[in-house]
Amino acid sequence: MEEERYGFVHDGEVEEVILRFERMRKNKEILYFDVIEFEAIIDYYLEGNNPVSAFEATLLACELHPRSVPILIRKSRVLLEKGRAAEALAIANSLENIEPGNYDIYLCKGTALAMMGDIDSSRGVFDLALAGDSEDRETVLYGITSILQNLNYYGEMIPYLHMLADLEPDFPAHIYDLAYAYDRKGDLDNSIRYYILYLDEEPNSDSAWYNLGIVFNKVGEYGKALEAYDYALAINPENTFALFNKANILSNLEKYIEAMAVYREFVEEEPDSMEGLTYLAECYDKTGDEEMARKYYTEAIDLTPDFPDPWYGLALLSLSRNKPAESITPLKRAIEIDPDNPDYWFSLGKAHIMTGNIREALRCFCDTLRLDGYYDEAWIEIGIIVMMTGSYTGALRILKKVRKISGDLPGVWFLLASSYLHTGNLPEAARALIKASRLDHDLLEEYAMLLPEAKLTQAMKRLFRKTN
Repeated sequence: MEEERYGFVHDGEVEEVILRFERMRKNKEILYFDVIEFEAIIDYYLEGNNPVSAFEATLLACELHPRSVPILIRKSRVLLEKGRAAEALAIANSLENIEPGNYDIYLCKGTALAMMGDIDSSRGVFDLALAGDSEDRETVLYGITSILQNLNYYGEMIPYLHMLADLEPDFPAHIYDLAYAYDRKGDLDNSIRYYILYLDEEPNSDSAWYNLGIVFNKVGEYGKALEAYDYALAINPENTFALFNKANILSNLEKYIEAMAVYREFVEEEPDSMEGLTYLAECYDKTGDEEMARKYYTEAIDLTPDFPDPWYGLALLSLSRNKPAESITPLKRAIEIDPDNPDYWFSLGKAHIMTGNIREALRCFCDTLRLDGYYDEAWIEIGIIVMMTGSYTGALRILKKVRKISGDLPGVWFLLASSYLHTGNLPEAARALIKASRLDHDLLEEYAMLLPEAKLTQAMKRLFRKTN
């Protein structure tokens, strides 16, 4: 119980001490608090996520009780909360010589080491904490698992969770924690196994069904993921996260009609969700309902005008329906909000190509490649522009400079091969094509349109036959 941990008999005594300390701070009085009272004060602030007040209480406690081990342990904890791991470690090291069997000291030391990235030494210290008094084993394990979870060391946390589960087999929450830890570690098979074990004990846990749905989705078991989300929603119809994820899976499976129904349900529950409105609009777009798609994209924009996704969706809606001029303004707005997204620049380049603005299109494709040198569609579009304009000599000069700056990008070598072929330099064309093929052989078919078949040598044609 809390009052026992603080060393008090009644909760009211703890409250009285906190009130007295707060009054002292407010009135700038000088009052005396003994060690037990300071322990209660510091723990109260730490547990209330108030490290500033905890630090202030610790400073005063150290002035009045400079050699108190419990106070120094709390000082170490406060320093850890403030991210000052090296200072906390120094205190823990000094206390370890005074009370070598005190597991609180080991917990502080292990936390400091973990924060400093030395997780192997940290685990060794945690094992020392467990080697002490067996009556406190559960308490120590709770402390270790909480520390490792807070620091995102989920893989290292798993052995200690297993110990807890063995000590407290009637407490299924440990199985839930194991399932979650295995998920975060990336061991999805074990995550599924432990979620199912937990649900055997707690079948009405909507959060467990929801998390199981997430893991099934990660491993590509989409039917099982949908089933898990349905269970979560049957238990808790207000679990909008399950609704949203269910709709996303249906949309990714191209079941747009079913997805729309779920997205609409989600939007009814979360009318201010820009993502829900945007994804609902995408489904209407995919089913050919331009009017409704435009309606929901516009609603998403009205809701969050500084978010690029609905602007981009609105632009693609026009672009896919051969209305490139109509797409340019929303594309420019998306780029204004997020100038580092290569997809936005590429789509704007496509819009300019469709409206006949070759110069602006080329600039957009170059910006695409500036952000992502492996954006092969942009290289292909540049190649098409070169073929349209016949500027192979100029293209060669630019591509050689690009190669020196950017290194061995497949797109550069494919375009070099194309330009050399068109200018009649077959040896250099062959060398460039072989280099491109070695960098990414699977792209040969995509770039084939840029290579004049009549000028390909037999050796070059054999490269294409290897892809079939």
